[in-house]
Formats: sequence, C-alpha cells, structure tokens
Amino acid sequence: MIRLFKHYVPNAVLLLGLMDLVLLLAAGEIGWLMRAHQAGLVPGPMVERLPQLVAFALFIELAMIAVGVYGAESLQSIRYATARLLVAVSLGVIGLSAIYFAIPQLSFWRSNLLYAMATTLVLLLLIRLLLGKTLGGQVFKRRIVVLGAGPRAARLKALSKLPGAGFAVVGYVAMSEANRVIPEAIARDAIYNLADHVVLLNASEVVLALEERRNALPLKDLLRVKTTGVHVNEISTFLERETGRVDLDSVSPSWLIFSDGFSSGRMVSSAFKRLFDIGASVILLAITLPLILVTAILVKLESRGPAFYRQRRVGLYGQGFDVVKLRSMRQDAEVPGIAVWAEKDDPRVTRIGRLIRKLRIDELPQCWSVLKGEMSFVGPRPERPQFVDDLDQRLPFYAERHMVKPGITGWAQINYPYGASIDDARQKLEYDLFYAKNYSPFLDILILLQTIRVILFPEGAR
Repeated sequence: MIRLFKHYVPNAVLLLGLMDLVLLLAAGEIGWLMRAHQAGLVPGPMVERLPQLVAFALFIELAMIAVGVYGAESLQSIRYATARLLVAVSLGVIGLSAIYFAIPQLSFWRSNLLYAMATTLVLLLLIRLLLGKTLGGQVFKRRIVVLGAGPRAARLKALSKLPGAGFAVVGYVAMSEANRVIPEAIARDAIYNLADHVVLLNASEVVLALEERRNALPLKDLLRVKTTGVHVNEISTFLERETGRVDLDSVSPSWLIFSDGFSSGRMVSSAFKRLFDIGASVILLAITLPLILVTAILVKLESRGPAFYRQRRVGLYGQGFDVVKLRSMRQDAEVPGIAVWAEKDDPRVTRIGRLIRKLRIDELPQCWSVLKGEMSFVGPRPERPQFVDDLDQRLPFYAERHMVKPGITGWAQINYPYGASIDDARQKLEYDLFYAKNYSPFLDILILLQTIRVILFPEGAR
C-alpha cells in the first residue's frame, strides 16, 4: 500500500487510477480530433488544449472516485464496474456542463464532449476487460507471515479470504499458544532460523498476532526479520491499515498512546477545515433553501406538528448543542425524555420522511450548526446524550470520538450502513476512532466525494 496524507491506498487502486487518468486524457484528445475532422478543421498541437483536457480528465476521475469505481466490488466484478462507470460518466456530463458555463475557457464543443464521453466509456471498459481480475487478484496482494496460531491469527485468516483483501497469508508460525486454532501452523521450535523461513516464503511483512505478549515477544527473531528488509507489524496496526478501522478487540491504551496519530499540531489543517465549513455551509444553505422550504411544506401537509425539530446532541469535548433537522417521523414518535433507536423500515417514519432520509434532505438544516461552529461537514455522527451515556459505559474508548467535531457526514457513515444497536455502534466507533486518529484534509475530501456514492446508492438509510 501507498500512504498518502495518513491514508493508505492499495497499489492496485493507485495503478488503475493512474492508468485511467492517462486514458481520460486520451479520450478527450480523441473526441477533439473526431470533432475537428468532422468540421473540416486542422487541429493544432495538443498543448494548445491541455487545460481543457486536464479539466476533463480530472473531473471525470473525481466522479469515478465519488461513485465507488475503485471499490473492492468494482475490482472483482466487471458488471459492477460497468454500472458505476456509467453513473460516473453521467455525473461527469452534468458537472462538466456546469463548469463550462462558469469557466468558458475550459470548455469543449458540446459535440466534442459527447465524443469524448463515448470514447471514455470504451477505453475504461476495455482496460478492465483486458486486465480482468488481475488488479483484484493475487498479483497485487502482499505476502505476509503470521506469528501466532490462536484466535487473533484466525481473524487474519478470515480477513484474507474476503473479496478485495489486499494481502495473502503464506505461513503461520505457532508460538506455543495454549488455544491453537490454526492446524497448518508450523511450530516455532521446528524452524531453525525464522528470518530465513520468512525470506524463503518471499514474504514482505510479518504480523504479530500473539494472544499474550507479556514475556512472549521473540525479540531476536523479529530483529533478524527486520534487518532482512521485511516489515514487522503488530496486529492492531495491521488491521487499522487493512480495514480503515481501529480494531477494538485487539487495541490497547498503550497502542493508542504510542502509535502515530491524534496529532495536536493541526493549526493549519483546523483553520483550513473551518474556512471550508463556513464557505460551504453558506453556499449550500443559499442553494438548497428553496428545496428545504418545499420539503418543509410537504412535511407539514402530510402530518401534524412542526416541519423542523430541535434535538439535543453531544459535540466536541462532550459539550451539548441543539441540532436542527427536517422532521421525518410522526410527532408522537417518542415518549418525551426517552430516546429510542431507529429501526429498519421504522413504522414511525412518514412517507415524505422515508424519501428525504434516503436522499439525506433532512440533514440539510444542519448546515446552520456547521456555520455556527458546533459541527463540521465531516466528522463522527453526533449522538443523543442518552445514547452517549449508555455507550460510554459499554464500549471502550467511546469518549475519544468526541475529540473532534461531529459532522453531517463521516468516515463511519460512508463505510458502514445506518446502525441501531450496540454492535452497530461498536463497528461505527472503530471507524470514528480511525478518523479522529488519522484526520487530514485529504481524508475529508475523500469522505465528501464518497458521500455522493452514499446518496446515489442509499444502503441502510433509516
């Protein structure tokens, strides 16, 4: 994996993205040449239209990232990739039309844009057909050796079998565990030199998956492995990188303290984030005000009660604030003072409410909280005080998610469907801790782009 701004990008995804970028430039140029030939014009050198070609390529690339073209499913299924490419190109047509209207200097002819889009689909589908499942196959998977043969090693084994896994386990070494569950593991005593064994397996990484580390770390072995150029990682660090979550089952307070992250020197990043929040919330409120008003009228017409409602939530450093949303449930959805989890196909949700929840329209008034500084566009979902009190008692490190501002969208929201149970809250907490630990403007931009995918393909909205 390549680490970009604290975020790991799989080698296969990075390679495919670069190849796509080159193909998009080529598609733009081919479309230009086709239109010039049709009009009987002599095209000048490519450098003269480079700004238009770069704008075309970058915008389509961003649309592809936004709709999930580079997700694990797209790398595994050509049918899935084709569907996402069609959506990305359609979004590209709409977005580029708006950009061309605002900045005419970057525009193509409309007919040239049509040719370029058609060529884009052909080239991008062709490269995926030629590569087949190579990008998601064994060629780009890192080879790892697991030290351990207990339940933690079994977790890595199960993770390596999932579609889209970026690694393959090529060997297990049992370290005298009492609860051994990996039958194919080789006992450490049967290996004369662990470093040579790792090299012979052509492994690029060794992962410590010991059940008990106290007085059990094979320090000499690990030092020799490290000096051969093979990476050595602890299971918590490995799982964080591979899953995009802080794994609560393996993490310890000392790991959180000594690992990279939770940087306090974020003055520039925090200033950038706040400026973006102010500018974006003002623009979004201005653009969506007619939509909010029309939706409010529809909410009032369907059921009795106010169109908007205020609800107490827990924000930065555990401070409370009132969030404003469009009402999507009946007025009598809850007994006063008693918070209730939302359910799948919740009967309390109105017909209009079900629609605006799927499209996230009910969240738009929260831009006011963003403008006031109580929330950010990106961050952990703000929960109600009653839920926070309960979850803080039942989940480790729950309070640490309040070290960053809550957000309208977030890393947990784009990676995990809407949850309404303790187990769901635990899964989302792992994503929230990853965000709090690895925050960067790059990660915020990635989350905002991926939010488009969540809106277009609303899975689990309640």
